[in-house]
Amino acid sequence: METAELHALIPMAATFGMRLVEAAPASVRVELDWREDLCTAGGVLHGGALMSLADTAGAVCAFLNLPEGAAGTNTLESKTNFLRGVRGGTVTATSRPLHAGRRTIVVETELRDDDGRLVAKTTQTQTVL
Repeated sequence: METAELHALIPMAATFGMRLVEAAPASVRVELDWREDLCTAGGVLHGGALMSLADTAGAVCAFLNLPEGAAGTNTLESKTNFLRGVRGGTVTATSRPLHAGRRTIVVETELRDDDGRLVAKTTQTQTVL
């Protein structure tokens, strides 16, 4: 999978300018650049933008871990802990499967800034369709 395929599959990823860096069943990495139009007051990247980044990377990870015969996934549950604000640069989401079952896939995603500092951590459960 490449960035163009990601954008075709998840159009909002294109709107946000997300880039697919790595896509393998064991690890998915997606990047998002800080942009003023994605911020809250004070130039801080909006939590919703960060959650969208985590959800997108997690969805690709879940998709790559689908059991044979499955049609797709959707997010059943998602929990994000925000640990620091982002005021510039690029945020990288790295998603890894914690559980890949027949009915659900659980993915953990770490969001890190340019300095490698943990910005947020998301755990999500995807339903297997």
